[in-house]
Amino acid sequence: MKKIFWIYLIMLIGIFSLMISCNGSDNKAAKTSSAAKQLYTCSMHPQILEDHPGNCPICSMKLIKKNAKAVSVKNIKLESLLKPTNEFVVASLPVITPVRENIKIPVNVYGTIEADTRATGSISANVSGRIEKLYVRYRFQKVKKGQKIAEIYSPELLTAQENLIFLLRNDAQNTSFVTAAKQKLLLLGMGSSELNKIISTKKPLYKVSIYSNYSGQVYDAAMNNATQNNGMQNSAVTQELSIKEGMYINKGQTLFMIMNNNRAWVALQIFPNQQSIINKGDAVEITPETDPSIKLQGTVDFIEPFFRANSKTLTARVYLRNTNSLIIGSQVTAKIVTNSKMRTWLQQSAVLSLGRNDVAFIKSPSGFRVHKISTGVRADNKVEILTGLEVTDSVAANAHYLIDSEGFIQTGSK
Repeated sequence: MKKIFWIYLIMLIGIFSLMISCNGSDNKAAKTSSAAKQLYTCSMHPQILEDHPGNCPICSMKLIKKNAKAVSVKNIKLESLLKPTNEFVVASLPVITPVRENIKIPVNVYGTIEADTRATGSISANVSGRIEKLYVRYRFQKVKKGQKIAEIYSPELLTAQENLIFLLRNDAQNTSFVTAAKQKLLLLGMGSSELNKIISTKKPLYKVSIYSNYSGQVYDAAMNNATQNNGMQNSAVTQELSIKEGMYINKGQTLFMIMNNNRAWVALQIFPNQQSIINKGDAVEITPETDPSIKLQGTVDFIEPFFRANSKTLTARVYLRNTNSLIIGSQVTAKIVTNSKMRTWLQQSAVLSLGRNDVAFIKSPSGFRVHKISTGVRADNKVEILTGLEVTDSVAANAHYLIDSEGFIQTGSK
């Protein structure tokens, strides 16, 4: 019986000792946990964390208690937390909004006076032969329609004349053959006066005249296209005519080009950012640089559907009567008034160009946010907004105030 008593007593003492030990461990853990929660940090160097008060090892400032309690943040998007600082500007500036307007856009362009190729004629040889006499001595010499410009000797013409003379002498009543012989001489380039002379004298002409069918200036057929279109180049003026007396020519060979400078066109150079708004029929006011007092009125008659060699501009033609004797190849300035169209416009000072990109600063509650936009034509201190802005958006009236000489703005990936 005593043995059992002692066994129970020992068990009770063991249980009581275990309870005291666990209670002490819990108190110690609680104290340790409470101490671990209390940290100290530096207000200037938040990376410093200490479990006791003291001074910062970097700047020697007194450490302050760090609040380890979590703070809930609501209605904050991840994009706002990750937004680069160079996409946002804190400032207070006047703002403006884009405007939808229907306005005529004046476009200032440059151009040159070019000869109208529709007023150009060529004088070609109808027969092969030798040039006996030239009445045109230099390039750009003025000639009139019906003026004699050369005389040639042609065996083919001489044979045709002899055939007609033979018919007139031996078979004049055969009118069909005589008419055919006359027609052949006319088709070979012989003039009516010379043909009548052959019929009356019944003697062949060894030299047959070539007449001009056009009025204008003589251009050498050997001149290249650039010289024909752009006028008097030094090399073209000082060189001799390629056609000379005693030279043999072939049937169909072009001897001269006759260009009437009383008709011309103005070739206006249209840059890529202007091409979308300029159309056929737009009114044009032209001012020659040789005489700024002259104001020529016209319309865009034709827009060439290709880029000329070594040029990145499109050419628009304005046909005109050259009554002011403007020199072919001279420079002009022109103002094209395009047809009105409803577009979205923004003041030019509100648009900032970053090379390939254009941006505007959209107003937000706490500042201005840089925003990429797509622009079109620029006219009258206004910029056409293609995409990126709505008429309800408020933007900084002067975007240049929001940057400095060391600033660099990046647009978002969108």
